[in-house]
Amino acid sequence: MKKITDLKKTGFILLLLALVLTISACGIKKMPAENSGTTEPAAAAQAEGEGNTAEGKELAGKRIALIMEFNTGTFSQQYVQGVTEEVKKFGGELTTFVAENNRAKMADLLESAINQRFDVILTDHGSAEFLEPGIKKAVEQKIAVVVFDALVNVPGATVLSQDDQSLAALTLDKLKQDSGGKGNIVKVWVAGFAPMERREQEYKKFLAENPEIKEIAAFGNASNPALDSQTQMEAVLKQYPKGEITAVWAAWDEFAKGAARAIQLAGRDEIKVYGMDLSDEDLQMIQDPKSPWVASAAVDPKDIGRIQVRYAYQKLHGDATDDQVVLKAVLVTREALPEQQISTDELSQYVEGWGGSKQGIQEWMKEYGVE
Repeated sequence: MKKITDLKKTGFILLLLALVLTISACGIKKMPAENSGTTEPAAAAQAEGEGNTAEGKELAGKRIALIMEFNTGTFSQQYVQGVTEEVKKFGGELTTFVAENNRAKMADLLESAINQRFDVILTDHGSAEFLEPGIKKAVEQKIAVVVFDALVNVPGATVLSQDDQSLAALTLDKLKQDSGGKGNIVKVWVAGFAPMERREQEYKKFLAENPEIKEIAAFGNASNPALDSQTQMEAVLKQYPKGEITAVWAAWDEFAKGAARAIQLAGRDEIKVYGMDLSDEDLQMIQDPKSPWVASAAVDPKDIGRIQVRYAYQKLHGDATDDQVVLKAVLVTREALPEQQISTDELSQYVEGWGGSKQGIQEWMKEYGVE
């Protein structure tokens, strides 16, 4: 009887253990590859049957690392959204790493992604000094690499950039038109970033060609751009009373936000702001008739993310890819927009050339729902 009882006890324990293991397994979640990363379950919809067409396809299930120098503001958020949406179409799994404005940390995150053998590495901003050694290593290990907005020159890696000279020229031409070709302007800009440097080149050319437009103040800080720009703009406004500033030229939307808020709070409605890059938050400010921000030149940030992913999958597919890919910008002005608030998803109805870019799409991508 004792043996039978012991057997029953043993059977009960084994059954209980199996039940515990089953429950535990149901709660397992895939964690990010690093603590600083965030896993985007791009393949989750596919697994749950939510219409993802990538299931069972050759390129489904690839692991994508997105390594960002910073993730500041709504532009970056919408860019990440574009990356996420496109990776999901291909049935991939995205992990995002953010270096928090620390380029050495960005290089470490890149090295970590290489060591973890991601299939694709996407980078956002950063500098060649810190990125090129890791990117060379990744390319040598047959990892597909697509860079955005960094002056990287590594054979086998594709580099995406906005047409920054065009971005600057569009806003400066609008500033000149609105000001009658003369006046005092404030520049909000910071060195050390590839797109900023390219925009600065066009700005210097513009000042040389328009001697009646003069720069009277300049500032910029990338660590807390919107708040710092607001504080610094407040100081400039105190230094130059009403009538002494015609416009502000801001080389980044975060700079434009801060400057515009300072000007609006000070009641300096004679000053206009011209910015670059555009998100939903920016668009709301431009549409606000009380805001001094009247125009911005930009590429749809979601499109940037989508196009970057498409070129990565071209590499995975074995396609020949361009070394340099330039994204065309458009000018968005208040007068082109309706009175009612709209989002960047609706902007193409009012601004020709905005959003819905087909750049980077190949015929074979249709089987993944990319067209």
